[in-house]
Amino acid sequence: MPHTTQAIAEMVGGKLFGSGDLTISALAEIDHAKAGELTFIGSAQYAKKWAGSSASAALIGQDIELEPGEGKVLIKVDDADLAMATVLEAYAPPVPAPPKGVHPSALIAETATLGKNCRIGPNCVLKPGVQIGNDVTLHAGVTIYDDTTIGSGCELWTNAVVRERCIVGDRTVLHAGAVIGADGFGYRVDTSSGAPKVVKIPQIGVVIIGSDCEIGANTTIDRAKFDATVLGDHCKLDNLVQIGHNCKIGNMVLIAGCVGVAGSSTIGDGTLIGGKSMIKDHVHIGAGCQIAGGSAVINDMPDGEAWAGYPAGPIKTKFREEMAVRKLPDMMKKVSKVLKDL
Repeated sequence: MPHTTQAIAEMVGGKLFGSGDLTISALAEIDHAKAGELTFIGSAQYAKKWAGSSASAALIGQDIELEPGEGKVLIKVDDADLAMATVLEAYAPPVPAPPKGVHPSALIAETATLGKNCRIGPNCVLKPGVQIGNDVTLHAGVTIYDDTTIGSGCELWTNAVVRERCIVGDRTVLHAGAVIGADGFGYRVDTSSGAPKVVKIPQIGVVIIGSDCEIGANTTIDRAKFDATVLGDHCKLDNLVQIGHNCKIGNMVLIAGCVGVAGSSTIGDGTLIGGKSMIKDHVHIGAGCQIAGGSAVINDMPDGEAWAGYPAGPIKTKFREEMAVRKLPDMMKKVSKVLKDL
């Protein structure tokens, strides 16, 4: 649905520079935006492109100095990223969802209970003892195993699986192919009977996920060997993340794609983990930490620190080490020359 620039400015609490009567029909990146479209300028790098852009309007941060230009509009806000999120929500097309009620092909155990206003899509399976809260949406092919609890307002996308006895809090989203509560990776080699064999250690714990979380596509959170693997409230996990058994993850932890967290690790509130990072088992990461993408954390990390590298360490130290390594070829040439002269 189109909105005027005045309506958008009011929507985000921004200050309007230019006409408030321009109609904005869509959103686009600054390089591709056309007349009638709104773009987003979050840094000086993109501010340079504004003069040559065909966009009719742009959201910009308070720290960016620009003139709107002829026939164009700027909307200045305190936080351009948050403002853009608000506008995207206003322009987002309806999310496809099954109709209210239970699809005829769904298999619902007699002892499973459903809250009010639920949407259960085709070929969903709810095993005995499952409890589903109010306003829950299960897209096609979701499977929820015995005695699992799904809180109110949750949305589980196609082929998501929640294994037995696990708990998912309110308003949490599981994207397509997410698997909650698969067995943890627990094995030991037994040589007592002569020929060695690999013995599987039973994983009899559960997974507990808090409220307002979002679990990316094909992400896996393993059940505990005993007790619980725990994910706090407001956590956001990207696609293809692996959380090992017995991990304890605090509130508002953000984990980018392809991260692996090995078993029995703990991660404090508000920590940010960059993509393709690895966390060793039994490691403690404090609250408010930042881990750069591609890092390997093998030691405990104090609260509030920023680490990078392979293996990871304090980011300033790692940058100095990197600069020293880059100087080694020239240093070796100088050493070789000195040795030759001697």
